[in-house]
Amino acid sequence: MAHSPYTDQGVAVGRTVLRNVRVFDGQELTGRRAVVIDGGVIGTEAGPDAQEVDCDGAVLLPGLIDTHAHLMGHESLKRMAAWGVTTCLEMADLPAEPRDMPGTTSVRGTGTPVIGPGGVHARIPGMARRAVVRGPRRAGRFVARRVAEGADFIKIIVEGPGEGGPDLPTIEAVVAAAHAHGRKVIAHASTHGAYRTITGIDADIVTHVPLGPPLEDDVVTCLARADRVVVPTLTMMKGCAEVYHVGEAFAGASQSVGALYRAGVPVLAGTDANSQTGVPFHPPHGESLHDELELLVDAGLTTVDALRAATCLPARHFGLPDRGAVTPGLRADLVLIDGDPLDDIRATRRIRQVWCAGVEHPTV
Repeated sequence: MAHSPYTDQGVAVGRTVLRNVRVFDGQELTGRRAVVIDGGVIGTEAGPDAQEVDCDGAVLLPGLIDTHAHLMGHESLKRMAAWGVTTCLEMADLPAEPRDMPGTTSVRGTGTPVIGPGGVHARIPGMARRAVVRGPRRAGRFVARRVAEGADFIKIIVEGPGEGGPDLPTIEAVVAAAHAHGRKVIAHASTHGAYRTITGIDADIVTHVPLGPPLEDDVVTCLARADRVVVPTLTMMKGCAEVYHVGEAFAGASQSVGALYRAGVPVLAGTDANSQTGVPFHPPHGESLHDELELLVDAGLTTVDALRAATCLPARHFGLPDRGAVTPGLRADLVLIDGDPLDDIRATRRIRQVWCAGVEHPTV
């Protein structure tokens, strides 16, 4: 592909016209058309000085969104961008790097999560001191601090009865404080007991799905009626099942995702990508999102809905209206691939080119 008109600092300075691309519009692939990259956004007019690129029928996707990852420095962002993941939702602490560095993956995050004094997360070195909220009266101060630090969302580690998580009054107070600050609440729930707890609180998004037997029908129905959104992180759950030699337990997790999807619960793509010590499995940054798309299809999602799970649906449910679609005026977060992902979701791996807010990024 021809060299794009960018400065050495990675800032877009002109227009590029991608000719003869088939665009995933959220429902299907369009016929061959042109898409204009105008600086950092998708434009409408090429202009006389635009660079022309003939894509010869390749497929153009919105930049992919990983709705659950843990970053370890700028190298994580580079790997994600190389695999077409142009937005990452960081689910533990905000990274030190600027969140919209030119030419690489954009980041939004939760900051320090709320944990209970006796759960697994309290055993992470240094975590308990800053993350345990001891009672509902301290919830407002905790949330206010996270918001002041720049947290885009508030995360709570929810556990079942006797699993050491924050108590229900504290969870309810955190949720109320987060919503008062205009922040969505992400509830980590990795056990069946935690999912039971989730049905009684007003969290917006649930992340993970438990290994073992499928979720009970009444839990699925409750989540659907409450308009919850689920990020199952099947890649992580499958990896953990293999590490602990309980591979059969993953089948139940996959069945849970299928049941949630059939019940009308929005299912989003997230991987739990990480390289942290002490974590049982490490999905690779970037590449694992393609694993997740394949696992979502295996669980029962159509290829269209799997793509939506990594593009327009995260943009909608996480409040990111400037991305998630190939539409004029939105960020020029784009992935050009060979093959038809609606016929075979594995085509998303065949990446020709990636743009992060209009800036080309080297591919894998």
